[in-house]
Amino acid sequence: MIEADLFKKPRKNLILIAGPCVIEDADLTDHIAAKLAELRDETAMPVVFKASYDKANRTALDSFRGPGLEKGLQTLADIKSKYGLPLISDVHRVSEVDAASQVLDIIQIPAFLCRQTDLLIKVACTHKPINVKKGQFLAPWDMTNVVTKIKSTGNHRVLLTERGAMFGYNNLVVDFRGLQIMRETGCPVIFDATHSVQLPGGSGTSSGGQRRFAPVLARSAVAAGADGVFLEVHPAPENARCDGPNSLRLDDLTPLIKQLEKIHRIVVSGGDEPTQ
Repeated sequence: MIEADLFKKPRKNLILIAGPCVIEDADLTDHIAAKLAELRDETAMPVVFKASYDKANRTALDSFRGPGLEKGLQTLADIKSKYGLPLISDVHRVSEVDAASQVLDIIQIPAFLCRQTDLLIKVACTHKPINVKKGQFLAPWDMTNVVTKIKSTGNHRVLLTERGAMFGYNNLVVDFRGLQIMRETGCPVIFDATHSVQLPGGSGTSSGGQRRFAPVLARSAVAAGADGVFLEVHPAPENARCDGPNSLRLDDLTPLIKQLEKIHRIVVSGGDEPTQ
């Protein structure tokens, strides 16, 4: 079902990819998934559950990385079985891909690794949908080369995600022209609102963030034609073990999503919101 929502044209539904930055423990992950399943049922919006089993690119050596490949994939598989939510998570090494592809519905390439040809080809050869985050160091048109690498395997199920571009030290900025430029590849484009307000390394041994701006950017991206939004959520971001400063509060998610749905309906209808 999720593939029809992602790749069928025209795409009527806005896609939501949401969840915690990292799997902290099974109970917390289950709590967040339950809330997202409720949101899916309330709005009929396609929801993909995201969480990392291993954050291999944390700022400091002693930063929490997650439960690891085997335990993390089992937690994700349990979520899928219990709530029927499609799964997405990121892979950092070629050696992870086979195991991850047995559980995940969409495999994600992290922004820092979006030019790693061997990793791209290995993931593409699973013939699973792939979400590639645009590197903070790349122009949007550079993603054409990434798409070409993946499609060379015969896998044309590619998503591209905007997550901001480096703007000086410890800061990111979003150029919304990039959404349209990347859509010209023919791939659906997702906007990662919470990572776009991250301040990479901005807290010394961890990244900072400005979560209050994430809803503003999300609304802007949907108005600019984004096919979906990517949001990290947590019941208590101040206690999150990863990306807390840029994560949205779980209780604030539903009102935002309803706003985004209204904006999306106006965009796909050509400017007039359909009557109910």
